[in-house]
Amino acid sequence: MGNRVAREDYEWVYTDQPHADRRKQILAKYPEIKELMGPDPRLKWIVCMMVTIQILAFYLVKDMEWKWLLFWTYVFGSCLNHSMTLAIHEISHNTAFGNNHAKLNRWFAIFANLPVGLPYSASFKRYHLDHHRYLGGDGVDVDIPTNFEGWFFCTRFRKFIWIILQPLFYAIRPLCINPKPISQLELANVVIQFTFNALLYWLWGVKPVVYMLAGSMLGMGLHPISGHFIAEHYMFLKGHETYSYYGSLNLLTFNVGYHNEHHDFPSIPGRRLPLVKKIAAEYYDDLPCYMSWVRVLYDFIMDDELSPYSRVKRKLKGDVKLE
Repeated sequence: MGNRVAREDYEWVYTDQPHADRRKQILAKYPEIKELMGPDPRLKWIVCMMVTIQILAFYLVKDMEWKWLLFWTYVFGSCLNHSMTLAIHEISHNTAFGNNHAKLNRWFAIFANLPVGLPYSASFKRYHLDHHRYLGGDGVDVDIPTNFEGWFFCTRFRKFIWIILQPLFYAIRPLCINPKPISQLELANVVIQFTFNALLYWLWGVKPVVYMLAGSMLGMGLHPISGHFIAEHYMFLKGHETYSYYGSLNLLTFNVGYHNEHHDFPSIPGRRLPLVKKIAAEYYDDLPCYMSWVRVLYDFIMDDELSPYSRVKRKLKGDVKLE
């Protein structure tokens, strides 16, 4: 169980990411896919409903016994909060109100951030767009683990701990890899979020705050939905840097499992990504994919050839325009 994995560095490649070329090929053959682009009119109402449900849950847990509070935090709160982070991912692509209302999307993401407890939506958008433009880019794509993560979390037990601590590493990684000046919107995100947290504590005490924050940490740590963190880009098969998942948890995650389709067409809302796969089936049917995020987590921990180093990384050419 304590054996070190064989990999001691990333998988360095000297080719461009595959998504831009595949997008051109698909659009040339199936121009009707352009009609799938644009906002999802249902997204804003779904997000409002989710925020309302969590606020109701905050009220319901305020007098609950601790054992039941922790039970419902993991069983319900963690699922909803992780789902909310993926709603924020959707909004970061302007799919709530469209590209013509970019600022409205950003403020709406701050609203969607409220039940999560940790102010991150404004920062997430800035870094996530880099992830799409410069997938695997050295010093730019903060989805890539640091050298320390790859070096240290190299045994089965350490990989298990690493998965539990995923939220921590996602928070710290940007500061280590690609720090950016703090924007006014990020400051607003922090002030609004901590004001909400304080109001929640003042109204209903510490238990709703624990339910909220623990739900976010547990939901993005050792949790079935967190399999998507590993499934999306960790190189289970050499030569493949993005993988899709077609299992039932897509229903809770805005189809984030359709990840090849998402990187090919980031302006298409998650609700319409299955149509992309259906229309351009010959481009996706032969790509490696998953049907279980739980199995992805298990295989990642147990396979001694896999580690945080199991990522494709590339040196970026020329000038990189970052926000």
